[in-house]
Amino acid sequence: MMHRYISLSLLPLAGAMFSALAAPPPAAPPPPTAPSAAKTQAPNLHPKDPTPLSPGELQAAIDRGVAFLVKNQNKDGSWGSAGKTKQLNIMADVGSQHAFRVAVTALCVSALIETGPNTTEAKQALDRGAAFLYEELPKVRRDNETLIYNIWTHGYGIQALAHLYGRLPKDDKEGRHKIEDLIRGQYDRLTRYESAEGGWGYYDFDAGSQRPAASSTSFMNAAVLEAFYEAKQIGVPPPEKLVKRSVAITRQQRLPDFSYLYGTYLWQVPTMGINRPGGSLGRSQACNLALRLWGDKTVTDQVLKTWLDRLITRNGWLDMGRKRPIPHESHFQVAGYFYYFGHYYASMCIHQLKPEDQPFYQDHLGNILLAVQEKDGSWWDYPLYNYGQYWGTPMAIMSLERCRK
Repeated sequence: MMHRYISLSLLPLAGAMFSALAAPPPAAPPPPTAPSAAKTQAPNLHPKDPTPLSPGELQAAIDRGVAFLVKNQNKDGSWGSAGKTKQLNIMADVGSQHAFRVAVTALCVSALIETGPNTTEAKQALDRGAAFLYEELPKVRRDNETLIYNIWTHGYGIQALAHLYGRLPKDDKEGRHKIEDLIRGQYDRLTRYESAEGGWGYYDFDAGSQRPAASSTSFMNAAVLEAFYEAKQIGVPPPEKLVKRSVAITRQQRLPDFSYLYGTYLWQVPTMGINRPGGSLGRSQACNLALRLWGDKTVTDQVLKTWLDRLITRNGWLDMGRKRPIPHESHFQVAGYFYYFGHYYASMCIHQLKPEDQPFYQDHLGNILLAVQEKDGSWWDYPLYNYGQYWGTPMAIMSLERCRK
């Protein structure tokens, strides 16, 4: 009988969580502690000067990644599948599989757009992927009362639609209206599936209610908020209430050193490994970026630099979790699927810095990603059915694109 592991249900953390939740908690978490600039400083963590990134090597890696995506696109224009089943897959029914496939397709479409496809095959793959998104995004729904993986799809779907919008000629009013309507449809889904506390989670183990009682997760909030920001830039602003509530709960999940709780449900154990800097390496980049984009003045350039320094010098904490099949089994309860996620949002953080500060971090990030590219041109960090290569590869490609000087 197949064992069904619950990704992100923190199996390695069960004992600690049990103790933390034994006593009745207060009605709500306390207000967030004001971040302290001094506490963001990590002594002796500034990296040494990087090896300059070779433009030719960078381009070759991106080209191999794009070639992998083109070669492995499904006939219907999507990427990924429910194949490669194993004894350690997370629970996911038909609706979840559909959500996963549409989500990774959105990421692949965004990556092909950002690379500016320079071959006929890549352009055709992009067009097929876009057609699939136009058809399938409106159909994505919550799987059941427990599984809400579709939040990822709505977030990355909005991001891909914003990219597609930018490809259209300004006089293509029909095409632009179509994309605008699709984005508003994703806003509607995110309104329906917003957690009762604000923000979004992807499991509702508490009530299974129509309005999810899910614990908000900081990194999911961050991914959605970043997508919201991109949509706002093309003139399709998200519902103000959704933004305010998501920003508020994400700030509440922030610790004084700009680590972020994995989810609100861990607020009583802020010093637990997963919530400490080593466990937050894959989250802090995305959360800092999202809050800064939406006006949080406490996320200064120094905060971004400190966390980029942490990511580089302590990259081993993320790397030791890469490719491990059981979620959160590594040090600091790091799960494999945070690897490319963390580097992807780190690449966006770099572009928030002053131009003169960017090359140092671009060289470091580029060298890290070039070293872990697979022989077939892909990147992957966690075996989730047949989807891992199709979020790892586009995230790595887009990260490397931002390492160009």
